[in-house]
Amino acid sequence: MKIKQDLSLVSKAWNRYMQEYLYEFVWISKASQAKSLALTLLTQFIQAKPSSGHYIRRLHMETPVLMRCATDDIRTILDYAPHLVIYSDHHSVRCTRYSEFIDMRCSPEQMVSVLANSNSKLRRLSLTNYSDDPFPKHVSPLLRRTAANLEYLELSSSSIPLVSGHLFASKSPIVSLPVLQSLKLTLDNTTFAVLAAWDMPKLRNVSVVSSDFGYAGPGFAYFFAAHGKKLHQLELGHSSSLVVEHYLSLRPRPIQQIPLAEWCPNLKEFICSADAEWNWQNPDWIAPHVLLPGHKSLEFIGIRDIDKRLMDDASAFPADVEDDAPFFPLAEQISSLLFNDAFPSLRYIRDLSRASHSMRGGQRPETRILKFWAKILARCGERQVWLEDFRGVNVTVRDLKRVGLGAGCLV
Repeated sequence: MKIKQDLSLVSKAWNRYMQEYLYEFVWISKASQAKSLALTLLTQFIQAKPSSGHYIRRLHMETPVLMRCATDDIRTILDYAPHLVIYSDHHSVRCTRYSEFIDMRCSPEQMVSVLANSNSKLRRLSLTNYSDDPFPKHVSPLLRRTAANLEYLELSSSSIPLVSGHLFASKSPIVSLPVLQSLKLTLDNTTFAVLAAWDMPKLRNVSVVSSDFGYAGPGFAYFFAAHGKKLHQLELGHSSSLVVEHYLSLRPRPIQQIPLAEWCPNLKEFICSADAEWNWQNPDWIAPHVLLPGHKSLEFIGIRDIDKRLMDDASAFPADVEDDAPFFPLAEQISSLLFNDAFPSLRYIRDLSRASHSMRGGQRPETRILKFWAKILARCGERQVWLEDFRGVNVTVRDLKRVGLGAGCLV
């Protein structure tokens, strides 16, 4: 970006030429940036100058909670950016719940509908619902007008609707997304029930973080019963331990297990958190996730947040940096993935954490970290399963020995 800015300052001619490249990808990380961009676009319109908004292809908003963007600024940017291909809002718009103070141009319906212009070529869309109304009430009309090119869709909600999922689903329009391949959901049980009826023939990848722990609800069951057979990759964002704690708090407790493996028989890749719960009913077995204790066709398991798990476990024994005993539960959890009866087709286990890679391969790694990974690598070798880092590169014994020699420790 610095090179683009420098080139734009060479001359007026160069500045005009560089406008397309300066505005092609806009990343907003605080409210003042959105206000500055909106002011620039308005000024160009008032002065009858060519709008830089026509060059915007990607608009990404990811701000701290206390620095969210004003709705009128985002609406202005959208009005002057008709050629968006990628739009991402990650809880970054400041919305009030009191309709009497809202400019009608900035209502949830209008903010969504402005994306669905006649020339829309949206391929990736990430939306957040700031209203108390169920998400499909706003987003369904938009998706029906932008469905032709949409390949990636991410939906998240800041509140849980009180409407019955089955009742609302029966009244909601059915949306057809013919080329959609990836779907990320941070939603509630009600919206899951609505999405179950949508037509998504090319859907292959689904990532789920249920905002109301609605895994046991009918909406979750409807969705995976309808679309599970098409899925090749599934990510469950809630850690297994949180789901178990939620189940234990329910009265009465759910008796029937969720048959996720039956709903998704063609699943090849599964992504989960490192924070799995030890099953006291079967102490020799720790499933990667309470909802997927086994799968016959799964070939790849990715694990997130291993770095956090290692640091949390290590904090219990901060003095002895050579003893890998604190990592015993995590080692057993990863080793459980190698049980042939649970995952007979498993070929790859990937550590998806960049920080964990640094802890393992940095300049001065702890001896117990290297011992832990050497133990995991040996067990993977016995099962003929590849262990990979976050880049998809194989972790080898030679790598660990080289790092260990550099740090003055033997593995």
